[in-house]
Amino acid sequence: MDNVGRAESADGTVIAYRRAGRGRPVIVVGGSFGTAETSAPLAGLLAPGFQAVTYDRRGRGDSGDTAPYAVEREIEDVAALLAAAGGGACVYGVSSGAALALEAAAAGLPIERVAVYEPPYRADPAEVRDRPAYSRRLRALLAEGRRAEAIGQVLAVVGVTPAEVEALRDTEAWPPLLAVAPTLAYDDAVIGTGLVPAGRLAGVTAPALVMDGGASPHAMRAGARAVAASLPRGSHRTLPGQTHAVEPDVLAPVLREFFGA
Repeated sequence: MDNVGRAESADGTVIAYRRAGRGRPVIVVGGSFGTAETSAPLAGLLAPGFQAVTYDRRGRGDSGDTAPYAVEREIEDVAALLAAAGGGACVYGVSSGAALALEAAAAGLPIERVAVYEPPYRADPAEVRDRPAYSRRLRALLAEGRRAEAIGQVLAVVGVTPAEVEALRDTEAWPPLLAVAPTLAYDDAVIGTGLVPAGRLAGVTAPALVMDGGASPHAMRAGARAVAASLPRGSHRTLPGQTHAVEPDVLAPVLREFFGA
C-alpha cells in the first residue's frame, strides 16, 4: 500500500504525495493532466529498489492551490517534496513536468540526477511563432469555463485529433481531465516561450538524461536533442517505437539504469 503524505510548500500550500517502495528516492513530476494516480504504474515499476514519490501538482487531486500562480511556487513545491524525501532525490519529469523538473534543477534544488521525457520545447523559433496566441486563447477558454475546448487545444499539440477528443468524452477518463483542466494554464506558464531555455539549462549541474520517442513528431524529437545539448552534463536517448504517451514498462528500465548508476 502506498505511503500517503502531505508536504507544506513555502507559501503554505499543501502538496499531497504518495511513496512506494524503498531505496533511493525518485520524485515523479507529471505533465498536463498528470496526478499521483496517473503516475502510479511507473512508480510501481520503480519501487523495487527505489522509493518512488508521486504527487498531485498544485490545483490537482488532493493538493491545495494558492493564488496567484507563479512557476516559482511550483519549484517550491518540488523543494518541499525533496525535503520530505530526506533533503535530496532524483527527479523524473514528463512533458510539461519535464520542463518543471529542469526549472527546479536550474534553480539549484538538491536534485542528484534529473531525467526527462519529451520536454515540450522547440529548437526552431519559427515553430513557436503562434505560441502567444495559443496561450491567450487557452486562458480565455479557461476563464469562460470552456474546459472541454481547452482540453482539446492542449491535446492537439501532441497530435490528438478533434474526433479522438470527442470520443474521450464517453470514457471514464474524461471526468478526471475536466477536473484538472484549470491547471493547464499552469503548464503553459512553465513552458514559457516554448523555445529551449538554453541559458537556464546551462545552470543545471546534475547529470541529466533527455529522452524522446522514436515514433514522436520530428519537432518534438529535435527539441529533446537541443535540450540535451544545452545541459552541461546532459545525454540523449531515443526509446524506439514510443510516442509522447510513453509506456511505463519501456521507460522504467531506462530510469532504473540512469538513477542507479
